[in-house]
Amino acid sequence: MESGSMIIIGAGVAGLSAGCYGRMNGFETTIFEMHDKPGGVCTSWKRKGYVFDGCIHWLVGSRPGSDFNRVWMELGALQGREIVDHEEFYRVEEPDGKTLIVYTDADRFERHMKEMSPADARLIEKMMRDVRAMGKMVTPIGKPSGTVEGLRLALGTIPAIGPLMRWHGRTIRSLGAAFKDPFLREAFPRIFDLADFPMMAVLTTLAWLNSRDAGYPIGGSLEFARAIERRYLDLGGVVNYKSRVEKVLVEGDHAVGVRLADGTEHRADTVISAADGHSTVFEMLDGRYTDEEIRGYYADLPLFEPLIQVSLGVFKDLSKEPHAVDFPLDEPLVAAGKVYRRITAQHYCFDPTLAPEGKSVVIVYLASDYDYWKVLSEDRKRYRAEKDEIANRVIKALDVRFPGLRESVEVVDVATPITTERYTGNWCASFEGWLLTTKTSKYTVKQMKRELPGLGDFFMIGQWLAPGGGLPPVALHGRQVIQTICTRRKKPFVTSVP
Repeated sequence: MESGSMIIIGAGVAGLSAGCYGRMNGFETTIFEMHDKPGGVCTSWKRKGYVFDGCIHWLVGSRPGSDFNRVWMELGALQGREIVDHEEFYRVEEPDGKTLIVYTDADRFERHMKEMSPADARLIEKMMRDVRAMGKMVTPIGKPSGTVEGLRLALGTIPAIGPLMRWHGRTIRSLGAAFKDPFLREAFPRIFDLADFPMMAVLTTLAWLNSRDAGYPIGGSLEFARAIERRYLDLGGVVNYKSRVEKVLVEGDHAVGVRLADGTEHRADTVISAADGHSTVFEMLDGRYTDEEIRGYYADLPLFEPLIQVSLGVFKDLSKEPHAVDFPLDEPLVAAGKVYRRITAQHYCFDPTLAPEGKSVVIVYLASDYDYWKVLSEDRKRYRAEKDEIANRVIKALDVRFPGLRESVEVVDVATPITTERYTGNWCASFEGWLLTTKTSKYTVKQMKRELPGLGDFFMIGQWLAPGGGLPPVALHGRQVIQTICTRRKKPFVTSVP
């Protein structure tokens, strides 16, 4: 027996998750997606025998039995999928040969840093002790189902109390400045090279890596999204591609459906938007249902800078090279009006599904400027010329670090912020929404508003409700919104694992 009808806007991971849990709980669900495939930002694309991935580098919940692994298993995302747990997370190199290797094993990383700087031993020990403590924390994935579960969750927060007290308000750059060793002082903040990145997020990430709960799923991002799509369809859900939603229909201050770009209208008891937040609030709903706090999100909070993604298919085996390395350039690289003195190169030789045997996929991301590309895109000839020039400069820079790479390049693909905007609808092409900073980290405890003031039967989920973005939070949003709806309708919330 159906529990009611739902329309979900967007077939990214958040929308697919809501659809899956909606079907598990007996709701009739229909997803409308503007693109022709699932995943949203979680995507990959093929070019002449190579697959270029645009999302997953590491996935929290990859370890069987971990708290979040349960969500991925319920969504059918990881069944039968091989997981790669890297020995190294990242490398930072300097011209003099000094190299910071961020080992995923906490003990090994601690020894490495101490060997580099015995004078910083106390600071290193303090940090890594708290990494291990954070690894013991329980990750809540929903409302407790009973007293025992509630007690487990309460006790599970205890390991984080000490680290939170010691590191609250501190950033990776402030930690870097505390090192006595000049190299560590400069190199450590490059692990997450963001101006105001919270140390608590650094500790948590290192804890996930140490516990082998942040691996990479073989097959890449689009295959990961397609696995969740298959789960949704197997549950009896409906998804309509190439179906852009233009308006949310409202009657009597209740959401009652949507109008598509083709003019057709579709109705349901509940509407859930897993689409771009700015478009949802200010275009689909014409800004009618906001308040000072919600307007403040879009007026004041910092965004992830949009990216240029330069993807290369090379006839060269790079499997012996570090899979992610930050290195200095012999001469500055200029791209879209910005100057880069260092770049990070990532190869995907650990995933045999992305390139033919003996060949490699190499990707370089460059933080860029949305407005620059928006203006440039109006002149297609200049736009294409800029992409070509950036690719040539990146290849030249890579050839210094990986000798012989330039002659081995078979495929070149450049995705710009306009590419991101065109395929995902993300506001200002911000690939993960709000930047995670000491200012926005408060929303990891105090949730951003998922319901709009004065509008009933309507919910928002996805990366615009989760500073820092990432797949785990948005998948969890899909689970939580259905649990909320079930609670309000006084019906049990149920889940299942295929």
